[in-house]
Amino acid sequence: MSFRPLNVPPPDYSGDHRYVHVIGATVFIDDRPAEIDWTTHFIGIVDGHAWWAVDVPGDTDPSYGAALDLRAFYGRAPEHQWLAAGRAVQIVEWARTHRFCGRCGEQTELSEGERAMKCPRCSLLLFPRLSPAMITLVTRGEAGPDQEALLARGVQWQVPMYSCLAGFVEPGESLEDAVIREVHEEVGLVVTQPRYFGSQPWPFPNSLMLGFRADYESGEIVCDPAEIADAGWYRRHELPMIPPGISIARKLIDHWLED
Repeated sequence: MSFRPLNVPPPDYSGDHRYVHVIGATVFIDDRPAEIDWTTHFIGIVDGHAWWAVDVPGDTDPSYGAALDLRAFYGRAPEHQWLAAGRAVQIVEWARTHRFCGRCGEQTELSEGERAMKCPRCSLLLFPRLSPAMITLVTRGEAGPDQEALLARGVQWQVPMYSCLAGFVEPGESLEDAVIREVHEEVGLVVTQPRYFGSQPWPFPNSLMLGFRADYESGEIVCDPAEIADAGWYRRHELPMIPPGISIARKLIDHWLED
């Protein structure tokens, strides 16, 4: 089982095709497009099949209510297919929101041979938007059973779940600097030695999550009331509710639990 992202089909491809109909931000997959004149974008090769994203007009539902949002689709498909469906949603939404040039206002068109919208008047190229965001698990103490992890609950969350701290990277800022700044802004702590863990595409709507571990250095928890409802230090045997397996936050926590 595999997913190979591509901008155009391989020149020698002669296999089957699958179509990810993007209905709003939900997906419905079929072996043919519901309408041949709807805009399509090539996604890549998934399990040997060519996958296409189909931009479904806003007043139409070819799934007759069967389409799933990406969170629900994660539990019903392998992860590599979820990644491909997320790519489809992101590319369709990018094309929907870049129909006109931001420099001169001319209507854009798809650029041949690359994933971009091009302005025919001033030649401005508009590439798919990605919003890099760091997410970090901060630990305190020596490695071992008594080491503690910092977990926090966001003010917007509807369930009493605790997770790693996260935030968007600012212009002119390194990823490591973003880790240090966001932790201090959100909970008032100083951390050191941010180190890269891994990354995850996060199509809600267009983030690239960059996972880090970091070490506590000093300070007491003071939550930013606009962002954080509660935060605390937790040992491995006393964790609160944590995120499901869909997120890199869970992978960070699981990796710490296995240390």
